[in-house]
Amino acid sequence: MLNPFPSLLAYSMLAPFILRLVLAFIVIDLGILKFNKEKHRWNQTLAALHLNPANLVRQILGGVEVIGGLMLVFGVYTQIAALAFVILFGAEFYIEWKDKSILKRDLVFYLLVMVISLSILLTGAGAFAFDIPL
Repeated sequence: MLNPFPSLLAYSMLAPFILRLVLAFIVIDLGILKFNKEKHRWNQTLAALHLNPANLVRQILGGVEVIGGLMLVFGVYTQIAALAFVILFGAEFYIEWKDKSILKRDLVFYLLVMVISLSILLTGAGAFAFDIPL
């Protein structure tokens, strides 16, 4: 079957770029929330999961999200950041799936950001990135 809009395929490198920016702003926001408004809730969640010291684990997770989000914004080591987010959001998806009372967000949210991360991992950074596909 023919593509109904073949001229739009010239912009195919913009799709990973748009997904990369959306994911970046989501994870930067999530990382900042771990340092501010959701600090106490994340400490309780991590302590309930026996990840001690919970305060240190929360700071590491928040730092990984903020730094990884900035890496995505600028397109630097994009696939490494995407791999970290696939693992992180995959774990959060599994936790939410097993016990809905532990994490605050919906199961669909974790699935969506995990799939966006997987898409970026498999397709690369897209346009306007320092990462160059070889």
